[in-house]
Amino acid sequence: MAVPFRKTSKARKNKRRSHLALVVDALVSCTNCGAIIKPHRVCRDCGFYKNKEVIQVEG
Repeated sequence: MAVPFRKTSKARKNKRRSHLALVVDALVSCTNCGAIIKPHRVCRDCGFYKNKEVIQVEG
């Protein structure tokens, strides 16, 4: 089995792992009802998108 000749430095290890960070999703408030939604999506609470009713929401 192969064994590394030299120890991997902390800087080299951290550079390799730089893409493993968790990313927080962007959230905005609905212009109609104020619910928190992802941008460019229809609001699940009221059914509005860009100040227009797109779907009928029962409830």
